[in-house]
Amino acid sequence: QVQLVESGGGLVQAGESLRLSCAASGSIGSLAAMGWYRQAPGKQRELVAVSTSGGSTNYAEFVKGRFTISRDNAKRTVYLQMNSLKPEDTDNYYCTLRGTTTFNRYLEVWGQGTLVTVSS
Repeated sequence: QVQLVESGGGLVQAGESLRLSCAASGSIGSLAAMGWYRQAPGKQRELVAVSTSGGSTNYAEFVKGRFTISRDNAKRTVYLQMNSLKPEDTDNYYCTLRGTTTFNRYLEVWGQGTLVTVSS
């Protein structure tokens, strides 16, 4: 069984920074992509940033220039450095992984979410 454990959420003031971490464990054969989504109550989950195994990254327009995604493949961990946070960044942030299991089956896993609250 594959699990994702997120950490790093919390309460900060506008303009401050946070760093989220997400560590994967379990029977992972290959990691195609790891990324972060966010979701507010009553709204759809939306992409924040994703990092692929080929080294490419993709960011939502609303975080470009402020957030940076990075990953440590050896540790199976993905990070999201969030700078210049705004009150509208307040959300639950979810880590996700796509890849294959050790039996070469498609794998898509979501973390439990970590709350980021930005006060004005």
